Amino acid sequence: MTESAAGRPPSVPPDRDATTVVVRPYANPLPLGFFSFGIGMALLAGVGLDLVPADQIRSVGILLAVFVFPLELLATVMAFLTRDTGAATTLGLFATSWACLGGLYVVAPAQRTSVAVGIYLSAFALMLVPLTVVAFFGKRLLGAVLTVSVLRAVLAAAYQLGAPHSVQLASGAAALLLVMLALYAGTAFLVEDVRQHTVLPVLRRGDARRAIEDDLPDQHGRVPREPGIRRQL
Repeated sequence: MTESAAGRPPSVPPDRDATTVVVRPYANPLPLGFFSFGIGMALLAGVGLDLVPADQIRSVGILLAVFVFPLELLATVMAFLTRDTGAATTLGLFATSWACLGGLYVVAPAQRTSVAVGIYLSAFALMLVPLTVVAFFGKRLLGAVLTVSVLRAVLAAAYQLGAPHSVQLASGAAALLLVMLALYAGTAFLVEDVRQHTVLPVLRRGDARRAIEDDLPDQHGRVPREPGIRRQL
């Protein structure tokens, strides 16, 4: 390509500077996020369904804080780097929730209920609602997982705030359902990434479906307007 006397390619107007945006290829963090999420929910299901003895609650806290939290945090960082704001926000909220709950189990393993924890879980469920709605616009499988997550958080919050023990059991059952959903979702996104097309249904629609099916120029048409590239958030 020849350049003009001003040092710019002829296709670039003389009053505007050319900007090059380099997009780095990253691995899909959703399989790691879902699989670690499923392991965390299995631990919470064990607590909620009274499968974990009271003298082993501290072990659950250590596993949540040392195993689940770092993996969810890594998935969060990678999701931000891949420019998926919704997935990154969701993973980030869950990542630190594992650290918080794990820390509580370690520090106060004998404490079964807490008003503070109930308020926290209520607020957590509330913040998941807009993420759930937005997820159904694109990745409906993620929306289904978040719907059950909201239900589980509400049930757990109700128990912490004084609801009967049966509510805690229902929360444990919802956590067990989330283990199954996380196993399926993590496998579905993993196979989709390996095969480069959808094999197990993940119920994509709209922009999420076009992200898999469109060509490269169509994929990056909105890059100049994304956070980190535009002037302001």
